[in-house]
Amino acid sequence: MTDRVILAIDQGTTNTKGLLVRDDGSVLLMRSRAMRVDHPRPGWAEQSALEIWEAVAGLIGELVAAAPHAQVQALAISNQRETVVLWEKESGRPVGPAVIWQCQRSAERCASLRAGGHESAVVERSGLALDPLFPAAKIAWLLDSIPNGRERAAAGELRCGTIDSWLLWNLTGGTVHATDHGNASRTQLFNLATLEWDPELARLFDVPLSILPEIRSSDSLFGTVAAGVTALPDGTPVHAMVGDSHAALFAHDIGAPGRTKVTIGTGSSLMTATHQRVHSSHGLSSTIAWSRDGQAQHALEGNISVSGHAAAFATGLLGLRDEAELTSLAVSVTDSGGVIFVPALVGLGAPHWCGEARGSIFGMTLATKPAHIARATLEAIALQITDVVAALEADLENELPELSVDGGAAANALLMQMLADFSGRSIVRPAIQEASALGAARMALEALGVTNSTFQPAEATRFTPVMRPERRRQVVQRWRAAVSNTVAAAMSNQGLSGAADQRSCPASATA
Repeated sequence: MTDRVILAIDQGTTNTKGLLVRDDGSVLLMRSRAMRVDHPRPGWAEQSALEIWEAVAGLIGELVAAAPHAQVQALAISNQRETVVLWEKESGRPVGPAVIWQCQRSAERCASLRAGGHESAVVERSGLALDPLFPAAKIAWLLDSIPNGRERAAAGELRCGTIDSWLLWNLTGGTVHATDHGNASRTQLFNLATLEWDPELARLFDVPLSILPEIRSSDSLFGTVAAGVTALPDGTPVHAMVGDSHAALFAHDIGAPGRTKVTIGTGSSLMTATHQRVHSSHGLSSTIAWSRDGQAQHALEGNISVSGHAAAFATGLLGLRDEAELTSLAVSVTDSGGVIFVPALVGLGAPHWCGEARGSIFGMTLATKPAHIARATLEAIALQITDVVAALEADLENELPELSVDGGAAANALLMQMLADFSGRSIVRPAIQEASALGAARMALEALGVTNSTFQPAEATRFTPVMRPERRRQVVQRWRAAVSNTVAAAMSNQGLSGAADQRSCPASATA
């Protein structure tokens, strides 16, 4: 019996996954490959663009071989956002690394624009803070770092895009250079009002618009797979492309205001749909979640740079075998013994936006044990999310009664209980795995005319707060004091104005 499926690719920072998804949303088969991240200098983070493509092509081959009777109706892509690749138009070879979203190499360019008084214009047009997280300044860095980069770009020899565009270019044999509104909205070169590339932002960041992809709706027929580039038949349609966090929101079926999802992976993304653009005054980003039939879905988002990555970092630092051992160690104590870990390992994202901040541990005494550090690490993940929840509620002027969670770290029951306790909110963990891939698959199916009613509602586990409110206030206050001290130290090291600089630490708005 033939299974009609969508082949969904979820290209992430830590892993690349491939799923065969039936019309009802069930997963016929899944394969995964670990990805390598390089750190050539402190604060820099990059991957091999060729390794990313090879992992995707390899997973497609594995899935096709393992399910010979499956009929692939279309291919759908969800991707790590804000990671950018520059490549040659003719050869398709990358001319530099894939500079990933965690990379801080463009911090100086962002600081220069801020010093020039351009931050308000950038935020007004793009919805995004001036921070190295976003690709625009990275693209300028790439163009300046390769021989004759700008001359080659002007001559039409180079192409540039986020990971979705890079994969599409390879899948279609170099015939299609496109992206979707959601990924475009994360570049800091996209205007939220016009829904097009913005010439003024391009001028400020010194990025030629000619190298950027065409912007299309997320559920578009982006192109067809070329003969011989993968194990898929020639002509297989690519029928959805969407950023991973946006795809997860779609998988949670959150397309209207009132609910919020939290994706906890290498970093974390808290996102809620909005009827129109919300101008944040609490350190959050306005973005496009997706577009369908040309209609854009606006959203408000808070991005945390290091979440699950904090657990991986602490696991290595403590000499543990894996993150399960870290959790077991954390469970062995009832609290962190006064230890607070601020995992600003690549700076602080929302709502603080202090790229200069570095990881800090506070409150250690002679009584501190590895178990306290392990517990403080998990607490830090939950407390960072709690800060963004407060910022979302302040911007929306509305209380969020519960949070829907997904991502690898969401499987950790101790972490989920901490999040419920510190946020004072119910945490709903649907019995869905691989939300990003499933969201992209669902978008492709609906584009093909298969309605979302065939996706069965998933059962969910609910975590409710058990911590006393007074204890919760104490923990959160101590955490925010530690964050303020971390930012103040960063500002002092940079010869800047310290914690009073509200651009660098708008944490006071969420206290």
